[in-house]
Amino acid sequence: MPVKNRFAEMLPEITAWRRDLHEHPEILFDTHRTAGIVAEKLKEFGCDEVVTGIGRTGVVGIIKGKTDNSGRTIGLRADMDALPIHEETGKDYASKTPGAMHACGHDGHTAMLLGAAKYLAETRNFDGTVAVIFQPAEEGGGGGREMVEDGMLDRWSVDEVYGMHNWPGQPLGKFAIRPGPFFAAADLFEIDVTGKGGHAAKPHETIDTTVVASHIVLALQTIASRNADPVEQVVVSVTSFETATKAHNIIPEKVKLRGTVRTLSPAIRDLAEARMKQIVEGTAATFGATAVLDYKRNYPVTVNWEDQTEFAAEAARKVAGDCDTNAPLVMGGEDFAFMLEARPGAYILVGTGDGAPVHHPKYDFNDEAIPAGCSWWAEIVEQRLPAA
Repeated sequence: MPVKNRFAEMLPEITAWRRDLHEHPEILFDTHRTAGIVAEKLKEFGCDEVVTGIGRTGVVGIIKGKTDNSGRTIGLRADMDALPIHEETGKDYASKTPGAMHACGHDGHTAMLLGAAKYLAETRNFDGTVAVIFQPAEEGGGGGREMVEDGMLDRWSVDEVYGMHNWPGQPLGKFAIRPGPFFAAADLFEIDVTGKGGHAAKPHETIDTTVVASHIVLALQTIASRNADPVEQVVVSVTSFETATKAHNIIPEKVKLRGTVRTLSPAIRDLAEARMKQIVEGTAATFGATAVLDYKRNYPVTVNWEDQTEFAAEAARKVAGDCDTNAPLVMGGEDFAFMLEARPGAYILVGTGDGAPVHHPKYDFNDEAIPAGCSWWAEIVEQRLPAA
């Protein structure tokens, strides 16, 4: 693999950073320790400017090239937050925080971008400016949206943005990408069902919310199977069914359902929301109950720009020899989408080989992927901002 020699030399150092971050996971915007370490290292590397508190707890480092004849700025983004999962890896560097772990590899993303920042600050073999962006709260908090709304892209006149995610199951150090929609829009919903509670031995005197809610759960699956065009992608998942009682002999008056909707086109997103409201209210009315849908449009579709996707793929080819430019669509959400809505750019996957999938208690980022990831970051800069 023709990774840059400097990153092979730095592998033990970057691995140590990654494992320290892994031991101390932080969730959503509560990334104070992580952000502090990132800011301290960027200053040590000699970045021209280091700013904290962007999008609450985000960090941006500015690195200027040997020349600035291009007048252009490239943004490179990594996410810093962990997940509320109890770790089961058994590693020496496993999470020291009960109920929190880096189960998605954001510790690896942060460490790789730090490695790239150190290299770029050392070499400055480019014409223009690089903004290294370390974002909190990717896992459901919308940290990418917060940083954009905080004026980050305008403040440093960022022209393009690039992001990367590790991908278990993909060959180690190999890259995959696709133009256009890549990761799905990720919406959230809550449904409050209200009926008439009572004794379980006298169901005829009640309006059984458990039965009503169960019918709603099943009916929602017809959005994908009977409302959406079969060639379109839509996922409707009810993930929580909660009643006010745990007693064996009480029919609850209220039930709350929670879940998520994933889509890859605006039309199907609109369809899913409209049909969900009709199904929820209509099904409840059939049984004499009421139901209220609270539908929240959360992360938009992550859409790769065509030209920037090819640039990203070419950088990957220089690092790994080839690049899969027809990566499978992903129904997971990704809030880098907010940055891609605001600026041209692309999002790529780097393989970490065999291992547990992301969001699994036994997942662990494969440190052997670090040189490839760092090299790709550096190639993006040196390709998009070639030295004069």
